[in-house]
Amino acid sequence: MSVEPPSSGRPTGPPSGPLSGPSQPPSGGSGPPSEPPGGGGGEPPEPRRPWWGSAPRVALIAGAVVAAVVLAVVFTRPDGGTGASDGGTRTSDGEVLLQPAADTGPDPFTDSTAQESSAPPVRPTPAGPASQNAVRAVRGGAPGLYGGTRNVAGCDVEKQITYLEEAPDKQRAFASVQGIDPSEVPAYLRSLTPVQLRMDTWVTNHGYKNGRPTQYQAVLQAGTAVLVDEHGVPRVRCACGNPLSPPASQQGKTTGDKWAGYKASDVVTVRPAQEPVDVFVMCEPDGEWFERDKGDTGKNDRRTSPPDKPTPSVTVTTPTGSPSSQPTTSEPTATETSSEPGESPPPPGNDTGEDTGGETGGDTTDQAPAS
Repeated sequence: MSVEPPSSGRPTGPPSGPLSGPSQPPSGGSGPPSEPPGGGGGEPPEPRRPWWGSAPRVALIAGAVVAAVVLAVVFTRPDGGTGASDGGTRTSDGEVLLQPAADTGPDPFTDSTAQESSAPPVRPTPAGPASQNAVRAVRGGAPGLYGGTRNVAGCDVEKQITYLEEAPDKQRAFASVQGIDPSEVPAYLRSLTPVQLRMDTWVTNHGYKNGRPTQYQAVLQAGTAVLVDEHGVPRVRCACGNPLSPPASQQGKTTGDKWAGYKASDVVTVRPAQEPVDVFVMCEPDGEWFERDKGDTGKNDRRTSPPDKPTPSVTVTTPTGSPSSQPTTSEPTATETSSEPGESPPPPGNDTGEDTGGETGGDTTDQAPAS
């Protein structure tokens, strides 16, 4: 006996059994199953997409991830997200740190390379009547600006080179401050001349922390050992190996401990000599004078006669309000007058109540307040 297949050509339903599901209701015939509820056009229902296929959800999650990354970066920055080094390594804007000669200071680049020596301090002598907003400046080649001991370098240059070569990260940071390639650091240091300051001097000091240089304004006490470039500008502080640069043109109060004899009116800034200095005329602690060749460590020092004007004359510069003028005299007196805005910073902390001796003649409202 033969069995004919269903006329529709399709099975009449799933096989029986526990996995077959509910049986189809009788349809009164072998025709196709009825349309699903809602009947629209016979399209099958759209399959359910996974959560990551939803654009709004992806955008929300991505935004949350980005916010978390930003917060993590801010709160894990070495400077705490403020742009200033923490732990007191950088003074607040407008502050100037007083640094005694032997004080290592914050965030030193290296151990001290300063040698046993001393320079007799001197007070700057104004070249003429001071004006308001007075800023003292002296040329880097002025005889007597620097001192030391004949045949004794105030700084061990070779030890400084060794310290930096043994710490490549510090050498790179040092080079970045001085604007040179790291491979040029040894030659650069050997080109500098070891001297000692004879006047309290305002500079921009650079420490080292968390793999990068920090920066702060500082007044270095007379007697501080430094390395100066061919124009007589301090470039390295030997007590800490820190690179130095000219001071910023900003007002500010002084912080730190004042040393005996400190007066804001006696602080000077060093401006580059108008020509490269081949020979620095320096003074010993006993008052004897000697010459030191540029880049020499003291081996070729020789006695010399006292200069006609052994104490550097200084000028007053007004950072605002006056037309500029050219230096009134040339080396060796280092006397100059200038009033170009930003050319020299205002004095770092006029000490209210101290006798300035009429040397600055400045209005304290335009000078940095005392600490």
